[in-house]
Amino acid sequence: MTTYQLVATAAMGLESLVADELKKMGYETHIDNGRVYFEGTERDIAKTNLWLRVADRVKIVVGKFPVKTFDQLFEGVKALPWEKYMPVDAEFPVTGKSVKATLYSVPDCQAITKKAIVERLKGHYRRLGFLEETGPKFKVEVSILKDVATLTIDTSGNGLHKRGYRTEQGEAPLKETMAAALVYLSRWTPARPFVDPFCGSGTIALEAAMIGQNIAPGYNREFICEDWPMMKAEMWDEVRAEADEAADYDQPLNIIASDIDQRMVAIAKNNVLEAGFEGIVEVKQMQVADFTTYYTDGVMIGNPPYGERIGEKEEIEKMINTMGTVMRKYPTWSVYMLSSMENFDKIYGKKATKKRKLFNGAMKTDYFQFWGQRSPRKPQEPKA
Repeated sequence: MTTYQLVATAAMGLESLVADELKKMGYETHIDNGRVYFEGTERDIAKTNLWLRVADRVKIVVGKFPVKTFDQLFEGVKALPWEKYMPVDAEFPVTGKSVKATLYSVPDCQAITKKAIVERLKGHYRRLGFLEETGPKFKVEVSILKDVATLTIDTSGNGLHKRGYRTEQGEAPLKETMAAALVYLSRWTPARPFVDPFCGSGTIALEAAMIGQNIAPGYNREFICEDWPMMKAEMWDEVRAEADEAADYDQPLNIIASDIDQRMVAIAKNNVLEAGFEGIVEVKQMQVADFTTYYTDGVMIGNPPYGERIGEKEEIEKMINTMGTVMRKYPTWSVYMLSSMENFDKIYGKKATKKRKLFNGAMKTDYFQFWGQRSPRKPQEPKA
């Protein structure tokens, strides 16, 4: 197998979590803004697409070089070994972006990149005229940052947040990758009870369930690179079989997803059914004010409404304050809330143990963490 320079892209603020995921899989990593670099073979491309929960995509880095003129861009792209990845009939649309760069016209950069790849492939495959592009798709990106061009090929296709279980979603859905990040940051384990009181379409609870039973997030979906000649079908079968073997479907879970909105509860129930967690993840209609539990040492994670519409803010602040009052009855529970309200903890009525800046899409938010007290250990029975 060939070794490739790979990069897992991630939302700002989540790079370290993606790096941790990759390290646990045995890869050495290098973190940059929104990117985590690592090396791997075709099997590693399949494995990371299947298993990464927080990353957006896995891409092959074809090359990187300084560029200030269109001639430099053309020659730099043409010098890269595109034939190593693409067959002669490859379909290869080119997208681009340019940030703080001399070459700021993205359409021109895309067109020149496309032309250079065509010239390279025609020379290698000894073809005249047009390339047909009737074969498998390779999504190429030319990204220019501060006069350095990076050329990549996307191996994922649809973003990795597309797990395949969402039948429907609400108005402001939380990405599955972000939901997984929230669960990771809480350090929840399947031995602890778990509640999302603002479940919406059920995403956070479902990500927790998949983490709890060690189910690969990409197990039930396809990836664009599966059609590539170098990514053999037998290898994909092996990697998926290994993922199935690694899953612990018998791991008991105590997960509740609730919402005040009856329509969202119905959507969440359908998503739970689609994900295969019926009878494992409980979904019910409930307002946070009515939360009660006999369990200790639980974890509550939520993404409450942000109150952006006129008249909503006061209502939501009242709800958050009520939640703080309710949760003070359960001192061993840890509460984690994602919110754009900078004074969330003041409204909640308790200083956050920790805050972490995260971007929910383009929106700047904080992850407010209220750590619970440890339950006192029960005295051991005297030995006979």
